[in-house]
Amino acid sequence: MHSFLNSWATYLSSQLNTLLPAGYFAEANVQFGVEIDVATFEEPGATPATGWIAPPPQNSLPLEFPGAVVEIGIFSKSGGPLLAGAIELVSPTNKDRQLHRDALVSKCAAYIQAGVGLVLVDVVTERFADLHRELLIRLGADDPVCEPTLSGSAYRPVERGDTTVLDVWREPIAVDQPLPTLPLWLRGGLCLPVELEATYERTCIEQRVQPAA
Repeated sequence: MHSFLNSWATYLSSQLNTLLPAGYFAEANVQFGVEIDVATFEEPGATPATGWIAPPPQNSLPLEFPGAVVEIGIFSKSGGPLLAGAIELVSPTNKDRQLHRDALVSKCAAYIQAGVGLVLVDVVTERFADLHRELLIRLGADDPVCEPTLSGSAYRPVERGDTTVLDVWREPIAVDQPLPTLPLWLRGGLCLPVELEATYERTCIEQRVQPAA
C-alpha cells in the first residue's frame, strides 16, 4: 500500500504540473515513518568538531507519531514558495486510531483556515472512518446529510461579500467504479481538475496491481 500511494502521489503531481501556469509547481510529499538524518549518527569514538559533548537525556519517553503523510502540495513561487493548494491521500494508518484521525483532520482544517484549497481522497476500505464529516465538525460546519464514508472531497474557503464560506464538493467512491475528477481551487482563484481515475489507473498499471487494458 505504501508503494502504491507513493506512486499515485507522484503521478498526481505530474498531472497537475502539466496544467499549472508559470510560477506554480506541484510536489509530492510522502512519509511513512520518522525520517532519520544520517548525519545524526555518531561514529564510535568520534569527537564532535566543537569539542562539546551533550549530556545524556534526563528521560526517554515513548512517542507515537501521527500516521503517514501522503500529500501533494501546489506552490506559488511568488514571494515564496507559498502553499496554494493541497491534496491529501488517506492511508490505512490515518484511519487506524483516533490519534491518527485527529492529526489528519487537524492538518486539513489548518489548510482550509489558512485559505488553502484542499482535496481529500479516501479509498481505504479496510478501516471505517468518515474523515470528511470529522473535518466539517472540526470546522464547525457539519453537513447533516449522511453520505458514504469513502469519498473524494474538495474544499474551497472563499469570501463572498462580507461572509467567508466553505464551498464543498463530495463524490462517493465505490469499489469497481470510476474515481471522480475533483476541483482543486488555489489561492487567487485558479482552479485545476484533479483527475483521480486516470492517475489511479496509471498507478495500478505501473505497480502491476491490474493488467494494462
